[in-house]
Amino acid sequence: MNLIIDIGNTRSKLAVYEENSSLKKATVLRKDFLNTVKKILKEYPEVKKGIISSVDFFSKEEENEIKQLLPLTIVSASMKLPFKNLYATPKTLGVDRIALIAAAAYQYKKENVLVIDAGTCVTFDFLNSKNEYLGGAISPGLTIRYEALHNLTAKLPLLKPNHSNFLIGNTTESSIHSGVINGLINEIDGVIQQYQSSYKDLTIILTGGDTNFLAKRLKSSIFANSNFLLEGLNHLLKINTD
Repeated sequence: MNLIIDIGNTRSKLAVYEENSSLKKATVLRKDFLNTVKKILKEYPEVKKGIISSVDFFSKEEENEIKQLLPLTIVSASMKLPFKNLYATPKTLGVDRIALIAAAAYQYKKENVLVIDAGTCVTFDFLNSKNEYLGGAISPGLTIRYEALHNLTAKLPLLKPNHSNFLIGNTTESSIHSGVINGLINEIDGVIQQYQSSYKDLTIILTGGDTNFLAKRLKSSIFANSNFLLEGLNHLLKINTD
C-alpha cells in the first residue's frame, strides 16, 4: 500500500492506494496534515511507502518526521518521469503540474491531453500524442479573483463563489459574481477552443478543488476527475521505487 500526500496552497489531500485503487481519502487544513498522516498509518499499517508533492513550504523537519514513519519520495523535476519534459525551464515546473502530466501520460497513452487544474490557481498543461510535455499556462483561480477585487479596491466586498447564474448583475454583489465566474468560465472555454484549433483529437481533463463548481458551467466536453493529481502521484511513486 502507498500513502499519497498532496500539499496545496490552502489544504492537504491524503490518500491510501493499493495498486491503482484508492482505499481512503482525506482533505485537511495544512496545519493538520502531519497528525492526519500518523492517524492514517495507524489505521493502515500495511502502508509501506509514501510520496509527497508540495506547492506550499514543506520544512526539512516535517520531511524527517514522516521519513521516520515510512520511506518517502519527494516529487521533483529530477525524478524519473513517464513523459518527455520539453519545458524550457524544467527545474521551475511545479510539482503539482508534474503529477498531473504523469497521470495523463499513464492514463491517456498516445493522446493529446489538456489538463486543467482549477484550484487556488488555474493551470493548463498540455501533453501531446508523442508523450511530450510542451507546457501550458497559469492563471488566477476563483478565490484569488474575488480576493483581488476586494483587496485592491477601496469599497468592493469580499465574496465567495455563488451558485446562481448571473449574467447581468443588478447589484454590486451580483455584478462581482458575474464578472468573476463568467470571466473564468469564458477563459477556460476559450483556452480549450484555442487548443482544439491546433489539436483536433484532444482529451480534456478538469481537476482541482473547483472541479464540481466549474464542470457543469463549461460548454466544452470534458472529463471531470477531482483525484487526477493523486493518481499521478501514485504512478510516480511506482516508477521511482519499483
